[in-house]
Amino acid sequence: MTLAPAALPSDPDELRAFAALLQAEVYAKTLHIEKLKAQLAALRRARFGRSSEKLDRDIGQLELLLGDLEEGDAEATARAAKAGIEKPARCGKSAGAACGRQPLPEHLPRQSLVHEPACICPSCGSTTLRKIGEDRREVLEYVPSHFTVIVHVRPKLSCRACEAITQAPMPSLPIERGRPGPGLIAHVLVAKYCDHLPLYRQSAIYERAGVALDRSTMADWVGGCAVLLEPLAQAITRHVRAGAVLHADDTPVPVLDPGRGKTKTGRLWVLVRDERPWGSPAPPAVAYRYSTDRKGQHARTLLGACRGFLHADGYAGFNELYAPDPKTHQPRLTEVACWAHARRKIYEVEVATGSAIAKEALQHIANLFAIEAGINGRRPEERLAVRQQEAVPRLTALKALLDEALTRISGKSSLARAIRYALLRWQALLRYTTDGRLEMTNNAAERAIRPLALGRKNWLFAGADTGGDRAATMNTIIQTARLNGLDPEAYLRDVIGRIADHPINRIEQLLPWNWTPLANNGLPPTAA
Repeated sequence: MTLAPAALPSDPDELRAFAALLQAEVYAKTLHIEKLKAQLAALRRARFGRSSEKLDRDIGQLELLLGDLEEGDAEATARAAKAGIEKPARCGKSAGAACGRQPLPEHLPRQSLVHEPACICPSCGSTTLRKIGEDRREVLEYVPSHFTVIVHVRPKLSCRACEAITQAPMPSLPIERGRPGPGLIAHVLVAKYCDHLPLYRQSAIYERAGVALDRSTMADWVGGCAVLLEPLAQAITRHVRAGAVLHADDTPVPVLDPGRGKTKTGRLWVLVRDERPWGSPAPPAVAYRYSTDRKGQHARTLLGACRGFLHADGYAGFNELYAPDPKTHQPRLTEVACWAHARRKIYEVEVATGSAIAKEALQHIANLFAIEAGINGRRPEERLAVRQQEAVPRLTALKALLDEALTRISGKSSLARAIRYALLRWQALLRYTTDGRLEMTNNAAERAIRPLALGRKNWLFAGADTGGDRAATMNTIIQTARLNGLDPEAYLRDVIGRIADHPINRIEQLLPWNWTPLANNGLPPTAA
């Protein structure tokens, strides 16, 4: 029960006591916030991708609850300050400079507002003043985005000698018969595919700025740009497939099924090449592909030309890729199983039953993850040596624990099923200890899937199968730009302004890791 609605007492002593109670209440709520933050952190650590949708819902609810509690804490602080009641400082994100406030980003432009004092001394009235210093305080402000109309003016010149007329050609536009510039199209694309804002919501936002952009108009732009950018997405996909170590996964997307008045379930597949954990100079990239179902033929289409190692879950559609090639008698891809999946199944049993065996197994796995944290970014040979020396003995002990546990528990129990999941894939789970380029988990693919899972809550469904193909093309480009540390909107703004005239045989020059932006991202100086 809160004291906030209670009437303030008129007696000074009672008022002080009342203020103390309010202060204690605020402190108790602060502790509750910290407790919820700890629970949220634990849930985040436990979440390993798309299979933990219940955890996703729990985290979403906690995020909402935390936001509401923190807003309430801030309101109580403001009311206490207004009433002249001193509130104890608390270190944290909103604790202020006394607890180590983070400086504002250096890359942001600065605008100085100089507040000149009166030119007369307030003490003696003298007008002879000299500057001895100044105080500075930085305040973070937001300048709303705005629309600009770019007028392309092409003067016509007539030759006085022969009357011939000369005029500069009109620069190519992303939508030849439309009126959007590259910057506007890039903003629409990033808002839709990166920030998960459907076009009808964007239309309402732009209307507040006095610009009427119909949803169908922006849909035409998106469709046109999907064709324009397709060669770039294909070049990224070729780079991904050329990698010797890959990560793959898929996620469901609801798709409108015309004529039936309901939705069907399509799939978005992801293929990741990220060699940064073992110090490779190859740039990271991610490729997406849409399919109407989850049949194994789509996995083979995505990965059929690939050779090397594949980190993946236990999806049976990949099995044919692990089989020996009829010509070379060598596996086209070598399976690397994911320890995050194996751990999750044991963790769920430990949470539900409190099993001591599951808890001991989780501790073994935690030790293995700790080893990986210490060798991330080191050369493959160094990673391999550490794994052989430190991880292999722990894996042997874990295998013995799991084998022995199966002889002591019911074969139909949830713990037995979790253990069998790991033991059936044991050789694939051990494979990361045989090559320093391999990873212990498939988290690279899980991270690439996560933006799609977030957007799925806002899209509700893709409009049709072609919408899934467009989503795959756009996410390939946007997420690869993000992997390479680029602002996807700035990157797309420049690329969309250039790609129509760019030679198709030199499309590699526009790949995120080769990209060199034009001055002002290809826009006139007045529009930059």
